[in-house]
Amino acid sequence: MADTNEIQSQEGAPAEAGTAEAPQNRGPRGGRGRGGPGGGNNRGGRDNRGGRDNRGRGGPGADDGGEELIEKLVHINRVSKTVKGGKRFGFAALVVVGDGKGRVGFGHGKAREVPEAISKATAAAKKAMVRVPLKEGRTLHHDGNGHFGAGLVTLRSAPQGTGIIAGGPMRAVFESLGVADVVTKSVGTSNPYNMIRATFEALTSQTSPKAVAQRRGKKIADLLGRGGSQTAEADAAAVVE
Repeated sequence: MADTNEIQSQEGAPAEAGTAEAPQNRGPRGGRGRGGPGGGNNRGGRDNRGGRDNRGRGGPGADDGGEELIEKLVHINRVSKTVKGGKRFGFAALVVVGDGKGRVGFGHGKAREVPEAISKATAAAKKAMVRVPLKEGRTLHHDGNGHFGAGLVTLRSAPQGTGIIAGGPMRAVFESLGVADVVTKSVGTSNPYNMIRATFEALTSQTSPKAVAQRRGKKIADLLGRGGSQTAEADAAAVVE
């Protein structure tokens, strides 16, 4: 009987060893994603990581804070350089970015391909955004002039329902800024770069009654009532910026 027990234990030993070695053989294969439960889990982990990265980057028109931005492509310029093997092309993009609530910026980017140039210009525009005070959230507080190079632009506030009376590059700025009623005029040049820079010079000179009142140490109603307005208090209460 002792011999029989020894034989059974010897016969059972290889089976136990084989059972222990089976997961070890599947482990490397599963780790490389070639099959088995381990492979499926690893593939799922990679997919999950990819999903988190895509959500973190955000879609087009979203800045770092998750705020939706309005992007306007104003102009694309193509240049070529003649080299030994032929011609080498490059592209320059001018982009205007705004949140539609009083913030706007423009940027310029250069690259060998159009999408890369646009992405560079968009990134530069987001970094250079400025805040412009708006009257009632739809128009400018007062008229203004801007000058850059040979370009001269004039901006005028307009009553409700006027719309955006502006051309080309200037229209893109006001649509991104969130202005609904404005009248503009550009003379001297049709260069989009000079027109955009002149427009931003006029916008950065805009000021609101609230800012003027704080600077002069007065109340907004005192400033609005100096022109003979009978509704100075109501107008002052309606001023947001």
